[in-house]
Amino acid sequence: MSATSPRSALAIAAAVARGETTAMAEVEAALARIAAGDGVINAFTAVTADRARHEASLVDQRRARGEKLPPLAGVPFAVKNLFDVAGLPTLAGSRLHERRPAADCDAVLVARMQAAGAVLVGALNMDAYAYGFTTENTGYGPARNPHDTSRTAGGSSGGSAAAVAAGMVPITLGSDTNGSIRVPSSLCGVFGLKPTYGRLSRTGSFPFVASLDHLGPFATDVADLAASYDAMQGPDAADPACAQSPVELAFPGLCRDGDVPLRVARLGGYFDRWASAEARAASMRAAEALGAHRTIELPEVDRARAAAFVISAAEGGALHRETLQRDYDGFEPHNRDRFLAGALTPASWYVQAQKTRAWFAGQVRAIFADVDVLVAPATPVAATLLGEEWIELGGERLPLRPSLGLFTQPISCIGLPVAAVPIVGAGLPLGVQLIGAPWREDLCLRAALQLERAGVARCDIAGG
Repeated sequence: MSATSPRSALAIAAAVARGETTAMAEVEAALARIAAGDGVINAFTAVTADRARHEASLVDQRRARGEKLPPLAGVPFAVKNLFDVAGLPTLAGSRLHERRPAADCDAVLVARMQAAGAVLVGALNMDAYAYGFTTENTGYGPARNPHDTSRTAGGSSGGSAAAVAAGMVPITLGSDTNGSIRVPSSLCGVFGLKPTYGRLSRTGSFPFVASLDHLGPFATDVADLAASYDAMQGPDAADPACAQSPVELAFPGLCRDGDVPLRVARLGGYFDRWASAEARAASMRAAEALGAHRTIELPEVDRARAAAFVISAAEGGALHRETLQRDYDGFEPHNRDRFLAGALTPASWYVQAQKTRAWFAGQVRAIFADVDVLVAPATPVAATLLGEEWIELGGERLPLRPSLGLFTQPISCIGLPVAAVPIVGAGLPLGVQLIGAPWREDLCLRAALQLERAGVARCDIAGG
């Protein structure tokens, strides 16, 4: 990591609390990094410099008064532009939303991060309406992979992953419906967490598929990932999925010694068939380092992925039906036909997809009776070139954009928690999924920390 790259979030917060630096100094350094690098990376669609300086001054005033500071005091962070940010229009990646009134308050998770002392520095690029895996946005330009700017950062939270991978900020927030945290985490080589469906509030975020949408963090290391996740936990009556969400803090237990060894298995079959040699090797390396002694196959994964497609198309199409009718030409060309097709999906297909989803969830959850964590590739390949349309996998020629979600869609379809972990290796980054039973984010994070401590997982800041 270069001298101009950020320290970890927890290191920043500790230094601010000790008086070794100030929140203002950390924010100014982050703003300088964004100004220096984002002209190429294109991770940000808005920089909230005035707000950030004001929030930083409040943190520094609290320390000057001798108050105990919250756990993320002075830590710069940024959010995917589908989160409401007071004073900004919530773009959700669409130029059409520039005409909308600015949000009058922050999304719940943004407010919770601020309550934990973190300082918002901006909003981040994404696939329009979160429907895509490459963040090739015709309105705002593509988010570029900091490890090779000719390649995709992944999506739909591409700006969120790229901002961390480029060393601009140590923590960002994104969303994941079919893989939009895990895909860019893998391709940009950063840590990400898709929590259990319903764990974190979605109030104040622009929806894509209400029955599949998740929100979660990206970070440079496991401790930061856990600390940001903990800061955002808590039930929210305004989000029906989150109204009864339990609070189970992960960070305090991460560093305990003497934990019972994790029972780990690697996912094969479908997850081997569609993986490149590099992706398969990454999952095997992670599984071996975690002590996995068996490979198992999930039943009917293709059907589960098909169900996710139908549910996504139907709910997303219904959400945008009126906009498509009113302003089809102004819609993102990369996904407007998919939304339109979704709006025409027969109700019987949607009902059958939900039945398949419920069946698959029961089959997979039964596996967790004697397994704590499942290991699988996060993406079938490393980052592809911007503009590519096709990919060769398993001896077949497949459309690129949907195929980047081959391994993530079946898992988010049933709402399981997943830590996305960058695996050390030659060449471009590649990550794995560490999948747990519902509400067991703590086990996913424990496995991630084990890989990090063993030197198998690491976030390498591009150019650092």
